[in-house]
Amino acid sequence: MEETLTFMSDGLKLSAAISLPEGLAPGEKRPAFIILHGFGSTKKAGNVVTPAAMLNRLGYVAMRFDMRGCGDSEGEHGRLICLEQVSDTRNAMTLLQGHPHVDPARIGVMGSSFGAAVSVYTAGLDERFAACVSASGWGNGATKFEGQHGENFPAFLAMLEEGRAHRERTGESMMVSRYDIVPIPAHLRGHVIEKSSMQMPVETAQSMYDFRAEDMIGRIAPRPVLLMHSSIDSVTPTSQTIEMFKRAGSPTEMHLFSGTDHFMFAEHNLRVHEVVTSWLANFFPVHGEPAAPSHGH
Repeated sequence: MEETLTFMSDGLKLSAAISLPEGLAPGEKRPAFIILHGFGSTKKAGNVVTPAAMLNRLGYVAMRFDMRGCGDSEGEHGRLICLEQVSDTRNAMTLLQGHPHVDPARIGVMGSSFGAAVSVYTAGLDERFAACVSASGWGNGATKFEGQHGENFPAFLAMLEEGRAHRERTGESMMVSRYDIVPIPAHLRGHVIEKSSMQMPVETAQSMYDFRAEDMIGRIAPRPVLLMHSSIDSVTPTSQTIEMFKRAGSPTEMHLFSGTDHFMFAEHNLRVHEVVTSWLANFFPVHGEPAAPSHGH
């Protein structure tokens, strides 16, 4: 059962959907997850819809929404500013805490790629988030871009500089292609869905460059964190998740997967789903208390 709705975030109306698990008793409250979409995407992306359905099957409430400037939400289309997405996610939490079938003390956040970075940062900042799942995420925008662009990294830095000069000269944003910001190999571009943002202001790239979720991850403990990444990721370097794991407190688990790529939730990889299911049962179960914590990561 799914309800579509809107909620306000910093004066903008954002489009959302909340789906409920089967078998809810009248007045019963369940734990929930807010699932964040990736870079310039929407709540209809495979790596949002697939985990939402999985969470519903496991007994959780799931909320997904379009960030400002994305999908059906208000805001300047294509303008994606990391800290504004953090604000949108916190406002989504405020809405979901008031839902009649949600336990307001047991709401987690989950995201892929850009959404994973926002998930980690937001959970570190806002103690209302009871758990965090990051898939193919990144913790340091500068080193992420250096890894993504490789020998073209100087050209990327020059684009940022040109964007700053353009704004000073004209007072307006310089628009660039999403693939000039995040190069995605041609064989993965099918995951870029309808209504995705293809042109973006260069300030989006600058905000990502400056964004450091790795500085926030240590603040999440003792709330549980699950970090996942493909062992070979064509989009975001695997080292980004490894570096976040080094900075995380306990209990944090990290899993690196072979046989999948950047859009791991959309690829219906059975092992990814098995790991998430097992982790939830141990650290964020639908009913009862989580398992007693063990020592270390």
